[in-house]
This record gives sequence, structure tokens and C-alpha cells, in this order.
Amino acid sequence: MPRFLIEREIPGASELTEQQLAEIAQKSNAAMASLGVPYRWLTSYVAGDKVYCIHEADDEEAVREHARRGGFPADVVVPVANEFGPQTAGKPI
Repeated sequence: MPRFLIEREIPGASELTEQQLAEIAQKSNAAMASLGVPYRWLTSYVAGDKVYCIHEADDEEAVREHARRGGFPADVVVPVANEFGPQTAGKPI
């Protein structure tokens, strides 16, 4: 299933409490369950006034529908083209 990077502009995101993050996660889980299509939230990162999420879905529209149902922004949604890290350096060329 394709992966998508989602950028969410949320003023004060870095100051959200654990309780607030838990409430957002509950909304996200409920939105996923209501979609009726394969959908998976992998992880999210909070930095400054933004939240960056990695989700798996069949298409961008499913990602945007998840955001609508959850009541949170999806300002930028882009498909992940590839993934790499330090381990990639050891692979033969």
C-alpha cells in the first residue's frame, strides 16, 4: 500500500500535552475505522507548529477524507517515493 507524508499546520503543536495528543490519536483511530477502506497510520512527529504524519492508504483522497472525518488539517499530502537511512550506505551499488 502506498505511503503518504502529511504536513499539518497546527499553531502551538509543540505545546500539546500528552492528554491532548491522546485525544487527537483517538479521533484519528475513529476516523480510520469509519473509512471502510484499508488505511494505516504509522507514526507522527511534532515539530514547532506542525505535525508530520506517515500514513498508508490506497490514494491521496483517502488521506484527505481521514483528515476531514478527524477534524484536523492536511495542508500537504505527498506520496513517499522512496525511503533510505544510514543502512542504505552499506548496500552494493
